Amino acid sequence: MFRSRAWFLLLSVCLVGFWGCPGETPQGGGGVSGSTTGSTPSGGFDGERPHVAYVTNGIASFWVIAEAGAKKAGEDLQCDVDVLMPPDGVADQKRMLEEALARGIDGIAVSPIDPENQTDILNTCAENTNLITHDSDAPKSDRICYVGMSNYTAGRMCGELVKDALPDGGSVMIFVGRLEQENARLRRQGLIDELLDRPVDPDREMDPADGVIEGEKYSILGTRTDGFNFSNAKAVAEDALAAYPDLGCMVGLFAYNPPYMLEALKGADKLGKVQLVGFDEADETLQAIEDGHCYGTVVQNPYEYGYQSVKILAGLARDDESVLPEGGFLDVPARKITKENVTEFWSRLKELVGDKAAVE
Repeated sequence: MFRSRAWFLLLSVCLVGFWGCPGETPQGGGGVSGSTTGSTPSGGFDGERPHVAYVTNGIASFWVIAEAGAKKAGEDLQCDVDVLMPPDGVADQKRMLEEALARGIDGIAVSPIDPENQTDILNTCAENTNLITHDSDAPKSDRICYVGMSNYTAGRMCGELVKDALPDGGSVMIFVGRLEQENARLRRQGLIDELLDRPVDPDREMDPADGVIEGEKYSILGTRTDGFNFSNAKAVAEDALAAYPDLGCMVGLFAYNPPYMLEALKGADKLGKVQLVGFDEADETLQAIEDGHCYGTVVQNPYEYGYQSVKILAGLARDDESVLPEGGFLDVPARKITKENVTEFWSRLKELVGDKAAVE
């Protein structure tokens, strides 16, 4: 249903100087991709074309793939789509959400950076437009539904890859952008639980990020975060290699982690000597799997995240609640990619998005 947003009209006037036209980058930087083809101006639904926002949690190759899916859904469903990629964390994401609301947007799909501390802005969005989450959920908010996968299950799949790469056991270091995000916490916990052969329990309290976690065969030396900063991502990988000369396996939980871990391994002359297991489908990661420098990666389906999110928002904007998934969760399952299936997977990915997925 299209909701009344009168109280945002005044805010809209105040913020007009901060907006660019569709396709421009807002002040303060950030990745913003304009609406899909169409003449609907900013300001909301015109009776035929809804106008929705697809908000990511940062800038990465993963989100370029999701953008392609969101834009394709916009073309297929006659819906204008703004893809917003905040480069500077929570404050930047909040600004983008507020500006989208002030535009009178007809729906928002967001991957919350810090859902525990973003409930207020998320609920404000939910009060004034159709709000759904994707990639990373905010179950305590008033969002309508979540589009993504079970990050805990995906974490356990990642642990299975580590077991295959290090069948005799060994030491493991985890790398991730930040642990405030629910998807990061669940992936990490699933990975740890799998390596320690614990029973499946998505609700298990998170193991401390500092200190060593010992199992019978595997030792998790720690979790290194980089704040979603690419320079830091390489630096923390280099530091770990220097601090632990006998490190057995490096695991990267965000899309950009494996490529920077590969750079660190190359610089330390340890490609192929230290096992690498990743997440997502960055070109560098897939190439490393083909070359034998990365054992495998757990991939989501960001293209489908983008497509299905826009499909749901466009349907809700047109009062079609049949688009809502049963139970409020549209499960887009993860899968494991290794040398056995990487060529087929990568070819299909290129068909969907072409060279657009290769970004810094």
